[in-house]
Amino acid sequence: MGEIRIGMIGTGGIAHVHGRQLLELEEADIVAICDTSDPNREKFAGKFGLDDVEHYTDYQAMLAESELDAVVICSPHTLHFQQATDALNKGLHVLIEKPMTCSSAEAEQLIRTAKQAGKVMQVSYQRHFQPEFLYIRDAIASGQIGKLTSITASLYQEWKQFTTGLWRQVPALSGGGMLMDSGSHIIDVLLWTTGLTPAEVKPNLHLQGAPVEIDSFTSIRFEEGAVAGLNIVGFAPCWHETYVFCGEDGGIFYDNGKITVRRLRQEPVVPELPAQQTNQDKSFIDAILGRHEVMVPGDFALKVVKFTEMVYQAAGYKPY
Repeated sequence: MGEIRIGMIGTGGIAHVHGRQLLELEEADIVAICDTSDPNREKFAGKFGLDDVEHYTDYQAMLAESELDAVVICSPHTLHFQQATDALNKGLHVLIEKPMTCSSAEAEQLIRTAKQAGKVMQVSYQRHFQPEFLYIRDAIASGQIGKLTSITASLYQEWKQFTTGLWRQVPALSGGGMLMDSGSHIIDVLLWTTGLTPAEVKPNLHLQGAPVEIDSFTSIRFEEGAVAGLNIVGFAPCWHETYVFCGEDGGIFYDNGKITVRRLRQEPVVPELPAQQTNQDKSFIDAILGRHEVMVPGDFALKVVKFTEMVYQAAGYKPY
């Protein structure tokens, strides 16, 4: 294949990251953009010099009229399922922003649709491409800290302050609060790096006066024996992301990008990490071109959806 013609569904916020990364690739070309907001589309097109790109306010019109090979979906969460379904049924490859869907039933159906269509469907969990998290995953898998005994995963973010009045706090569009949104990345890291299977969750949620949950603290018991604490705090003064993975032979500590490995009565070790080799957009294009398998497939993203669903159900919380 030559250039892969891409349509953007949603051009706000995170779409700008995808736009920059896609346009770094010789094989990718953004030919159509869709957003219900005229200013969003104009800002996106202007930023990337897309003077000749086709503009749409209705994604179905874009799918019907524009010559496309793939779409990148950056729309509100509850819209992902239908938009991805329609794109796949149109014969297009799909890259979906997180979360893949807002329910496990939708996620399972979407996976079936992608398989029936024979098209690439990837979910945009970017930490899968970052050297820090690849190191953590490989170190755990190779037994460097022994059998996992406990994990703590925490994200603090000024989410409530920055999303007030926006679609992320509208349950019918967001499907939930910070756990469904930024928290999805932390759940991804917790499940992907460890390979553990959640058996039981005991959550506490706090809406902080918002229409959706802002803070959540969840204790987790895994089938393999480890326990964990997941702390997603959306009413914080800044972004701070931390993980602690404790095993029978040591621990891995992650603090805002810095990794330290600790062992009993030994000096801490800071590993040297390689440069990042790819990202969510390059890997999507490479998978379409047959250069490698899909690196974040729907089957994995389903685990994140199921876990989020477990937490909400255990809390007796129905966002929408």
